[in-house]
Amino acid sequence: MKISVELTLTPIQDDYEPSIIHFIKKLRASNLNVLENPLSTQVYGDYDEVMKVLTTEIKEAFELIERGLLYMKIVKSDRHDYEPHF
Repeated sequence: MKISVELTLTPIQDDYEPSIIHFIKKLRASNLNVLENPLSTQVYGDYDEVMKVLTTEIKEAFELIERGLLYMKIVKSDRHDYEPHF
């Protein structure tokens, strides 16, 4: 089953950028399709593979920050090639 996941990591601390950059670089290093924009990171792929990578990388991200939030949306389909029709 293919999924699309939108992630927004929000460390609640000063000097938050290094932890976000580290998280994104770890996702990029996976074999998943990863797209980024200024507000979120999208990850696309097979459910089991995506969730395995996210479980590992979210845990590490949380271990590296003092406090933080992670917003995650999951869609059951691979939407990496979505283009608006307007």
